[in-house]
Amino acid sequence: MQNIGLNELRTMFREFFVAKEHFARKSYSLIPENDKSLLLIGAGMAPLKPYFMGVEEPPSKRMTTCQKCIRTGDLENVGHTARHATFFEMLGNFSFGDYFKRESLTWGWEFVTEILQMPVERLWASIYEDDDEAYDIWANEIGIDKSRIVRLGKDDNFWEIGVGPCGPCSEIYYDRGEEYGCGRADCKPGCECDRYVEFWNHVFTQFNRDEDGNYTPLDHPNIDTGLGLERLACIMQDTDSIFDVDTIKRVLDGVVAISGVRYEDGAAASDVSIRIVTDHIRSVVFLIADGVIPSAEGRGYVLRRLLRRAAVHGRKLGIERMFLTELADLVIEVSGGEYDELISKRDYIHKIIGLEEERFALTIDRGTELLGEYIESMRASGAAVLSGEKVFKLYDEMGFSPELTRELLAEHGMDIDEDGYKSELARQQERSRQGRKSTDSDAWSEDDTAADDIGATEFCGYDMLSCRSRVLRLVRGGAVVDAAGAGDKVGIILDRTPFYAESGGQAADVGELRVSAGAGAGEAGGVECLVRVESVRKSRGVFIHQAVIESGRISVGDEVCASVCAPTRHRTARNHTATHLLHKALRDALGEHVNQAGSSVDSRTLRFDFTHYESVGAEKLGDIERAVNQAIDKFLPVTTTEMSADEAKGKGAIALFDEKYGDKVRVVEIGEYSMELCGGTHVRNAGEIGAFKITGEASVGSGTRRIEAITGTNLLAPLATAESSLAELGELFKVAPDALAGKVNDVLAEVKSLRKELDGIKKSQMGSSVDSLLASAVAIGGAGSDGGGQGKLVTGSFEGLSVDELRSLADDIRSAEKNVIAALASVTGGKVLFIVAVSDTMQQQGHKAGDIVKAMAQAAGGGGGGKADMAQAGAKDPTKIADAMAAAKAAAGV
Repeated sequence: MQNIGLNELRTMFREFFVAKEHFARKSYSLIPENDKSLLLIGAGMAPLKPYFMGVEEPPSKRMTTCQKCIRTGDLENVGHTARHATFFEMLGNFSFGDYFKRESLTWGWEFVTEILQMPVERLWASIYEDDDEAYDIWANEIGIDKSRIVRLGKDDNFWEIGVGPCGPCSEIYYDRGEEYGCGRADCKPGCECDRYVEFWNHVFTQFNRDEDGNYTPLDHPNIDTGLGLERLACIMQDTDSIFDVDTIKRVLDGVVAISGVRYEDGAAASDVSIRIVTDHIRSVVFLIADGVIPSAEGRGYVLRRLLRRAAVHGRKLGIERMFLTELADLVIEVSGGEYDELISKRDYIHKIIGLEEERFALTIDRGTELLGEYIESMRASGAAVLSGEKVFKLYDEMGFSPELTRELLAEHGMDIDEDGYKSELARQQERSRQGRKSTDSDAWSEDDTAADDIGATEFCGYDMLSCRSRVLRLVRGGAVVDAAGAGDKVGIILDRTPFYAESGGQAADVGELRVSAGAGAGEAGGVECLVRVESVRKSRGVFIHQAVIESGRISVGDEVCASVCAPTRHRTARNHTATHLLHKALRDALGEHVNQAGSSVDSRTLRFDFTHYESVGAEKLGDIERAVNQAIDKFLPVTTTEMSADEAKGKGAIALFDEKYGDKVRVVEIGEYSMELCGGTHVRNAGEIGAFKITGEASVGSGTRRIEAITGTNLLAPLATAESSLAELGELFKVAPDALAGKVNDVLAEVKSLRKELDGIKKSQMGSSVDSLLASAVAIGGAGSDGGGQGKLVTGSFEGLSVDELRSLADDIRSAEKNVIAALASVTGGKVLFIVAVSDTMQQQGHKAGDIVKAMAQAAGGGGGGKADMAQAGAKDPTKIADAMAAAKAAAGV
C-alpha cells in the first residue's frame, strides 16, 4: 500500500467525487452560521443541516467537502492518547434526495480499493442489524466476503437525535492485524480492542421519527458520509498515532526543536506536553483565521483555554519565552495550500497569538508559583480538594481557567471544588449586575402579563411622527386599570403607535399623548388629558408606553393623538446612522474581523462596541473619524428595504453575529458605502448627520473595544468648553491660544532640565548612602563584625524615593558587597514601599527576597512578593517601618 501524504489524500478524495458529479464546496467556517445550537462546527455535516432539513436549497444535490472541525469535549484525553485531537478535518460526500445506498457504498469501496489501493482482505463492513438492503449491496453487488460483514445494533449503527430525520448507517473498517487484537476467536468490528479501525461512516437518512417513536420513510432519503482525514492518513502512512502523520509531525518536530526536549512517543510527561502543544496550536491558528478572538466566554473562551493550555505545557517543556507564533508558521506552512485564509491572515494570526501569549506571560509564572504554594499547603494539611475561593482567585487574577487548574492538580492526585468555584463566580457576577442595576422607578414595573391577549402593536413610526390611536390597556403599579388621572405613572398600550420602543441598542422615543375634549384625537377642541411619554418598551410585539399623566384623565377606549418629540427622534436617528458609518470605517481601517458587539444610541451620544484585539491608536482613530465625516460630506442617500434574510446576506448586508432573524428583514443602505440589517430609525441622507466626533476609545473586556462619539449640534457644547479652556490657559501662560503649544513645550523642557538636575542630586546622595548603609550593616547567622561569616543585612528607610530609585539603590548595594541582603523602605504620599535584594551567594545559602519582603509587608499591614533575587511589597502604615525592619532581620536569620 502506497504511503500518501495528508494533503494529497484530501485532493484525491475531492477529485474522485467531483468526477462523480459532486459540487466541491470549500470548508465552511468553524463559526456556525445562523445556528445557535452549536458553539463551533464539530462535524462535516453540521454546516449542511439547512439542506438536509429542507430549509435551504443546496447548490447541488450532490456535494463533497473537507470540513474543518473543533471538538473539546474530551480535551483531558488530548496528548495522553495517540488519536484524540481538538482539531481535525472531515471528508464527506452528500446526497440531498439524489443517490442513495447503492451509489454511496459502491463509490466508497471504489475509492478505498482502486484509488487508495487498500488491500481488500483488510477491509470489513458493518451494517445496522435489520438493514438487509445494505447487506445485499455489500455481499452481492460489491462482493465483499460475507464473513467480513458485521451486523451491529442501534447503539453502533443507527443515527438519530431525538425526533426528526434518522436512519441506519454502514461503516468501513481497516484491519490493522492480529498483533493489535485482543486474541479472542470472535474478534471483529464492534470489539473494544484496537485491531479494527472504523474510518468511513455512511449514514442513510431514510426515516422520520415522531414523538411516539414511530419511523416513517422519507419521500427523499439523503446520504451523509464522514471520513476522518487524519485517521485515513494514519492507515495510509502505516502509523499508530495521528501525531506521526506527515503534516502534524512537522508541527510536532517544531515543538521539539524549540524546547530541546526529545520526543519518545510514549507516556512520559514531556511527550504528553509535546502532543498537547502540537494539537492546540493547530486549533488556535484555525480558530483565529475564522474570526474567533480570545475572550472570557463562548468560542472566545475555547480559544483562550487552548492557547493558554499550550503556553503552560510549553513552560513544562522548559520554554521560557514566547514561542507559539513560531509554531503557527508551521501550521500555516503545512495547511496554507488548502486553506489560503491562513496565508492571507498570517500577520493577523501572529498578532492575536502574540498579544494573548504576552498577556498570559505576565501571570503564568506567578500563577504557577501560587498554585505550587496551594499544593504544598494541601499536602501539609492532608487535603485533596482546592477550595473554590482559591480556584476563583487563580482564574480571576492569574488567568488560570478552572479546567487548567484541575488538570495541573490532577498530576498530584488532587482536584478542585467546582461547586465552590461556581459560587464564587456567581457572587462576582451578581456584584456586577448590582453595579449595573437600573434605578428606574418601580411605578412602571408592570410585568409582561400586561401584554397578554392583546395583538401586536402596529408601528407606523418609520413613516410618521404622529398618528391617531386608541387606548387598549392601562397599567398602574403592576395592575390593569380602566382609567388613570393626573400625577399617575402608567403603562399605556395603544393599537398603533409612532413611538419607537427601546430595541437593538436604540433608546425609545419620547413625546406626548393628547386626548381632546369634544372631538376626535387631533381635531379642534380643548385638551382633556395630556400624557408625557418618557419611554417605550416592547413585549412580544406589544408596545408599552411608560408615561406620566400631566393633566386630566385617560381611560381605556379613548382616542388619542400620539406625537413623538421630533428633535429628540432626529438626534437619535443621526447617531444611529452614524454607527453604521462607523462600523464600515472600522472594518476598512482595522480589518474584516471587526464585528459589532453591542451599541447604544440616544439623542445625546452614541456608543459602539466591536471585536478587536488591541487599543486603536490616535492615528487610526483619526483615519476612522475622517472616513465617517467624508461619507457624511458626500450626502449619501439612506434607504431601507424589506427582503428575505437569505437575499439580504446574498447582497452582502452585514448582520449582527448570533442574532436571530425572521423570514423578512429590514436592510438599511447608505449609498454604496454601507449595508446592514437593522430595525432602527435613521436619517434620510447621511448629510443630515452634520459632523461626527470620536470622544473616547477604551476596552470593555478581552477582545472587545468601545468607541464613544457625538454628532451634529451635540459637538457645539464640548467645542465651546474647549475654546474656553484654551482662552484660560492662554491667559495663564500670557500667550495667544494659537501659541500655547510652543509655550507648553518650553515649560516642559525647563521642567525636564530641573528634574534631571534633581535626579543628579538624588543620585549623589544615594551614592553616599551606599557607604553609610554598608557601614551600619548587621551580621547574618554568626558573621563577624568584620563582615566575614555568612553575610550582611543592610537596612534603610527613606522619604520620597520612587520604586525605580529604591531598586537602583538596592542594586548598588549588591554591586558593592558580595555577601549581602538589602532590605529598604521608602515613604511617599503616606504609603510605604519595600524592596529586598539578595546577592547570588546569599541565594545559594537559601535566602529568598520574596520570603523576606513578604514578612516585612505583613509586619506593616501590607502584602507583596517576588523572585529570589529581587522582590517588592507595599503597606499603608509608615509607623510600622521599624517593625518591618525587625521582621526582615528575623527572616534573614540575624
